[in-house]
Amino acid sequence: QAQLVESGGGLVQAGDSLRLSCAGSERTFSRYTMGWFRQAPGKERKFVASIISSGAFTKYEDSVKGRFTISRDNAKNTVYLHMNNLNPEDTAVYYCATSLRVGLGYRPSDYDYWGQGTQVTVSS
Repeated sequence: QAQLVESGGGLVQAGDSLRLSCAGSERTFSRYTMGWFRQAPGKERKFVASIISSGAFTKYEDSVKGRFTISRDNAKNTVYLHMNNLNPEDTAVYYCATSLRVGLGYRPSDYDYWGQGTQVTVSS
């Protein structure tokens, strides 16, 4: 079973940047689509971004387009989420996930393994 560990969260001010990392334990990490989701208190877990195994194609939720960038380093079994121009609405627990399915999944049900999450808090 794949294990995923997120890191890089924290407390920042509006307009700041953060880079989240997600390290995978599986040797086959490079074969899988990876995604980032976030969940604010009292709300459903929502899609943020996804990237296919090769890194050639990505998908973003509309509110983060132009501000967030997903990338991966398969040699390091790591996927990243670069977040720029953060605002208080970005405050949430951020989760990375692995999908065993082909394509750029955007639903939580498209993903099979999840990390424990990392908190991102943006103050105004």
